[in-house]
Amino acid sequence: MKKIECVIMDWAGTAVDYGCFAPVSAFIESFNAIGISITAEEARRPMGLTKIDHIRALFQMERIGEAFYQKYGRKYNETDVQGRYAEFQRLLFATLREYTGPISGVIQTIDTLRCRGIKIGSTTGYTKEMMDVVVPAAAENGYRVDNYVTSDNLPAGRPYPYMIYKNMCDLGVSSRFSVLKYGDTISDIKEGLNAGVWTVGVILGSNELGLTEDEVQKMPAEELKKRMMEVRERMYAAGAHYVVESIEELPALIDCINTRMANE
Repeated sequence: MKKIECVIMDWAGTAVDYGCFAPVSAFIESFNAIGISITAEEARRPMGLTKIDHIRALFQMERIGEAFYQKYGRKYNETDVQGRYAEFQRLLFATLREYTGPISGVIQTIDTLRCRGIKIGSTTGYTKEMMDVVVPAAAENGYRVDNYVTSDNLPAGRPYPYMIYKNMCDLGVSSRFSVLKYGDTISDIKEGLNAGVWTVGVILGSNELGLTEDEVQKMPAEELKKRMMEVRERMYAAGAHYVVESIEELPALIDCINTRMANE
């Protein structure tokens, strides 16, 4: 009988770093350093891609590309991309360890899944060097995965499926129907769909919602409900099979998916 044997988690905005703030601030400041202002919404839009591709996506935005042209009298080039990426890395590494606290409910839910014999893999838009900071720091706070994969030495990162395939190889999972990809960005959803696995988006703590935990708690209920609905609709429009408010819903959802597969 087909059933979920492996959950592949994203990291920032999904498992750690509520609201996915570490990379956002570094992207904004890296462009500020050359006199180009970008908004938090713009910084978040390509989230989930590898960070160098994220920088390229920011430059490709019409408003940002035009702002660069107006300031420097020329179009941006790959040297400019590499310069912003180098500055982004410098800024990120200065604060990355501070953004490795697990999101509420993650540790307990992962423990529940492990008790069911489910393997926990992970993919990320961070590089291996970045994950060399994140993984041990998260472990100190109680969050551990069975496997983590970066796009280093793979053909490409998200939205391509290679990191999911590598997790399946490393963890010995033979069927895509036994894999669930869980993440907080549109790129996570596209990655899961391209791999042909069950794909689930999460709202609270996500890059797509873009709020701190304190902001969520203090926001008027109707406004929060509206914003969460907008995220849900974006994720379903991107093709997510399911969207949950928080990770606590995942065990019950896996039961539903297993039942669905058993009846097909």
